[in-house]
Amino acid sequence: MRVLVACEFSGRVREAFRSKGHEAWSCDLLDAEDNSPYHYRLDVREILNLDWDLMIAHPPCTYLAVSGARWWSGKYSNPEKLKAQEKALELVRILLNAPIPKIALENPIGIISTKIRKPDQIIDPWMFGHEHSKGTCLWLKNLPKLEPTKICEKRFSITHRTGQTKDRWKERSRTLRGIAQAMADQWGAP
Repeated sequence: MRVLVACEFSGRVREAFRSKGHEAWSCDLLDAEDNSPYHYRLDVREILNLDWDLMIAHPPCTYLAVSGARWWSGKYSNPEKLKAQEKALELVRILLNAPIPKIALENPIGIISTKIRKPDQIIDPWMFGHEHSKGTCLWLKNLPKLEPTKICEKRFSITHRTGQTKDRWKERSRTLRGIAQAMADQWGAP
């Protein structure tokens, strides 16, 4: 199966699918953290028509997630912030409507639910072997909901425990390995 992992610099989802024998590629405006040759460094919109079977998309959540809403004071009177949010929503619409048979779009709880449509599923890392809590929405096209693989009883918020560093956004945006593996195991099956 040809798999596109859109807006992924970490390579975690790509590598989970590659380990199952799929032709998986990641794409991001950033270089791949793992220096993989299976990474496109470009705008994903340029390759949506390359005959993919499955796309898992992680559009940037800066202007979409509810977690950043408190930093948006005055956004409705600020044309620049409104324009940035509309551009982010337009990318989501393009990804959801891409000519790809199976699509999963992942993003934290936020404005996509009210401006485009409700998610098909909300997952948490603690459902996949991580002691973290971070509600994550999935919008699905021709894919089943992800089934939990390993429930963790001890839970803490990953969002609030990530230190204040210049790369905080990167730390918070990486897909955790348990979720990436569940995607590959459950959505990569023939």
